Amino acid sequence: MKKKAAVQPSESLTVAALLALAGGLLDAYTYLCRGGVFANAQTGNMVLLAVRAAERDWRCAGHYLVPVAAFSLGVLVVEFLRRRTPATRALHWRQAVLAVEMAVTAAGAFLPAGSGDSAVNVMVSFVCAMQVEAFRKVRGRGFASTMCTGNLRSGTAALSRWLREKDGEDLETARCYFTVIGCFIAGAALGGLLVPVLGQRTVLAAVLPQLGAFLWMCL
Repeated sequence: MKKKAAVQPSESLTVAALLALAGGLLDAYTYLCRGGVFANAQTGNMVLLAVRAAERDWRCAGHYLVPVAAFSLGVLVVEFLRRRTPATRALHWRQAVLAVEMAVTAAGAFLPAGSGDSAVNVMVSFVCAMQVEAFRKVRGRGFASTMCTGNLRSGTAALSRWLREKDGEDLETARCYFTVIGCFIAGAALGGLLVPVLGQRTVLAAVLPQLGAFLWMCL
């Protein structure tokens, strides 16, 4: 029998689930509390950027360019940390990424609702870029913790293969993806429950699963 390779802590289902929980909460938070924006993914911003540019509404186009640029900056920061964080037993470079994420996420709670919305949406775009770039796999399978489309496609395809071929590996793959999707939905639901109570401070709740992932990687 083939032995399965050991899973890195950063690729564990626990870490993926915690980060998906944070991702869902952040998406609900920016939509419900920060101006009706989904700041986790940039496809919509790019479409609106192109539409406004086609209309020669350069000011509005620039508005959508800012979160796209913030997302790109997040990727660049991750690459910098990956190369510059010393390899030690105490700290993995992905933990350094999470430390930055937690600091930026927490800072968003102290910017006022309304006037601070654009800045917070940019900060969330930055944080989500860092998360997507640093945590790309769950148990060796490619995934995203801040959006569901790719996970849904991969999970459904694996489920379809399992229904045809009854291969346990396909069932395990489907379980991983649907667990991550479920955690993302749970995070969004939690955000929906917390926003009416905590308002702009709701974003602090996203720091808890990020911290949980950080601590899990210490084990």
